[in-house]
Amino acid sequence: MREIIKNIKKYFPFIIYSTKSKLKSEVAGSYLNSLWWVLSPLCMMLIYMFVVVVVFKSKEPNLPVFVFIGLTLWDYFNRVLSSSPKLLKSNRNVVNKIYIPKYILLIIDTFVMLFKFFISLIIVLIFMIIFKIHFTFKMFYFIPIVIVLYLLTFGLSLIIMHYGVYFGDLHNIIRIILRFVFYFSGVFYNILLRVPEPFNKMLLTFNPIATLINESRNVLINNINPNFILIGIWFIISIILSIIGFRLIKKYENSYSKVM
Repeated sequence: MREIIKNIKKYFPFIIYSTKSKLKSEVAGSYLNSLWWVLSPLCMMLIYMFVVVVVFKSKEPNLPVFVFIGLTLWDYFNRVLSSSPKLLKSNRNVVNKIYIPKYILLIIDTFVMLFKFFISLIIVLIFMIIFKIHFTFKMFYFIPIVIVLYLLTFGLSLIIMHYGVYFGDLHNIIRIILRFVFYFSGVFYNILLRVPEPFNKMLLTFNPIATLINESRNVLINNINPNFILIGIWFIISIILSIIGFRLIKKYENSYSKVM
């Protein structure tokens, strides 16, 4: 763990520079430029609002905020995991020419997605003000939920990034799995109300992204304390997954250039 912290400090300027470069390249040549970082999540919300209101006829209170919270957490989780199988191959020039701990590349990717994540959170806060949702101290419980989301996503992505070097089809497999998980995560519906017992409680226990979305809505909209035990369990699992991922990367990182 000390080695990891030491390397993050050592390469932190490189991480920040690469993050800024990636963000700038995404909007380069666009007339709207950085406005796309705001318009993109807003357009996604409008699409899902149409599905929820018109197709499912949902009458969930504070529906735009409800949907946007789910989309914000899911979008971060989905984007990082989707890009992780090909992350090393897409950066083969860096991998082959200079030495850098390979997990640094994933940290850069997560920082790019975190930037977009926090823009979406600002939009969530604006909608909360518009819909007159009262701000309370319980909303600060959202911070540990975000930490668990980051660690869980990072740990899973480390493992997927490693095996993505050796299995070319892993990218497509992960996309199919994520599409399946999306519909069982309550992104645009309330699992407790829409899924019959005992399956609703099973989903909220064993599907971590469903857990994090549900607990985020509880603290931000419903002014309810999160399930600390469940959040703590997923925190421990996320740490374990991250350790496994770090060990895999460290053990095999010298052989990646030979495979790619």
